[in-house]
Amino acid sequence: MIRGKAATEGWQWPTGAGRPGRAFARLNALCAALAMGLAALVPTSADAKPDKALQDQLLAHIRILASDDFAGREPGTDGETKTLRYIGKQLFDMGLVSGTNDPSHPWYAPVKLVAREPAASTAQFMRRGRALPLAQGEVLMLTSGRRALVQGAPFYFVGRGTVVPARVELAGRVAVMLDAAGGLARGAGDPSYGVGAEARQNALLAGGAAAVITVLDGGRTLAGVAQRRRRSGYALASEALGGDMEGFLSAAGLDQLLAGTSDTLTAMEREADRADFVPRLLDVTASLEATTRETTIHTHNIVGRIPGRHPETGAVLLLAHWDHFGTCGTPPAEHLICNGAVDNASGVAAMIEVARRLVHLATPLDRDVYVLATTGEEIGLLGAEAFAENPPIPLENFVAAFNLDSVAIAPAGTAVGIVGRGMTPLDTGIVAVARETRRRVAESSAPNQYIQRQDGWALMRHDMPAVMVTSAYGEIDRLEKYFDTDYHRPLDVVKPGLELGGAAEDVAFHVALVQYFADPRRYGVPVRTTGR
Repeated sequence: MIRGKAATEGWQWPTGAGRPGRAFARLNALCAALAMGLAALVPTSADAKPDKALQDQLLAHIRILASDDFAGREPGTDGETKTLRYIGKQLFDMGLVSGTNDPSHPWYAPVKLVAREPAASTAQFMRRGRALPLAQGEVLMLTSGRRALVQGAPFYFVGRGTVVPARVELAGRVAVMLDAAGGLARGAGDPSYGVGAEARQNALLAGGAAAVITVLDGGRTLAGVAQRRRRSGYALASEALGGDMEGFLSAAGLDQLLAGTSDTLTAMEREADRADFVPRLLDVTASLEATTRETTIHTHNIVGRIPGRHPETGAVLLLAHWDHFGTCGTPPAEHLICNGAVDNASGVAAMIEVARRLVHLATPLDRDVYVLATTGEEIGLLGAEAFAENPPIPLENFVAAFNLDSVAIAPAGTAVGIVGRGMTPLDTGIVAVARETRRRVAESSAPNQYIQRQDGWALMRHDMPAVMVTSAYGEIDRLEKYFDTDYHRPLDVVKPGLELGGAAEDVAFHVALVQYFADPRRYGVPVRTTGR
């Protein structure tokens, strides 16, 4: 577990896996070289235009963070240790203080994750005390926790699951839901089968069902579901033993269970599509169990703070995720590391340089600025979720949050897109700053289709105003080309001609954004403070 002394005692390399060796000696040398000449690169106001020197500075950060020495920055590995040391030293050396507000964990906020993969799955079905035979391989039970158990619960047919029955009807029952969305011929293999099935299933579980079994009456197969769900799922660690119980039953399996009754899958599909459909019990009860294998991962967010003159007026958050996938290629490919140069060494580089310029402003800011590098973004926005669940100050004290992710895509002069446009009270201020700094704001709402794929979404779920404002989303076609080629692949490395023109402009724009939202006179949102 990574530790460090309190900021008031000075910087010390946090301990991590293994002892510093040649790799860390090289890292120290790189940090020292990078520190040279920084004063010449720091503008005295937000009006300074980004230049080639700033692009070179961003590239220097990206080269280090996306180097093979960092092994793809996977949480819980030596790559994490090197990454946190690099970011932490940058923030400390430029004058930030710890933002965790926890003397026992200065700078580094521990985040405990669990990786879960399916282990055992059992299902027994009865009708009036008589066991119902079911061919092997026709049912699969899964749980989101370590173990889930349901005993003797009746089947309750809920049709397509588009309407959640009352909790009193679902409680203690296994909701049986058809997978196909409706209006499609059974067995057509259309890829639209299963669309929205996970949302329907989750709504039924939230509504009180003891378990949900989805009947695969469409294009999905049990083998396909099993293959997809065999991969590890990640979550914040919890001491709770149980978890939601979900299952998948083949079409043939349901017909076997219903044999000897008046029900058939074909008749139930017709029934589910009637306008007057009413959920009802089936003549089947189930005893179900599912377990998972768990691996615990100890990882960390890093939190710095630029103290404001009037912290009682609130705070602004600047964040970027530091993590990536580690080794993700497969032999016989020679390069197996997912270096994550664009995603998200470029966002971390931009965050560092925004913070540097804010620290060196001629006039200090009124509000505090928290600088957050998150873990676990790639596996479910988990670091941002952990921050929201255990923030250094009450979440309502944050007046704005700006996420930086994959900014090394667009050339200089590209308009900025807003991921989260129309979803927070920040739009008016963003447009005002764009007007002052002569930045164009893309009118398209296309960036919002990516709202759930970035850390700001985890914060928004906790009612925190968070957006991503970047030239990378100013022209969606260019962004999607990156998604179709290098994104989440070993190809995302530092290549000749890596585009940093838009990223450099984004740095200057974020300095101006933070200045605006950190000024209570310009952005006078009332803040309810309860002390630090």
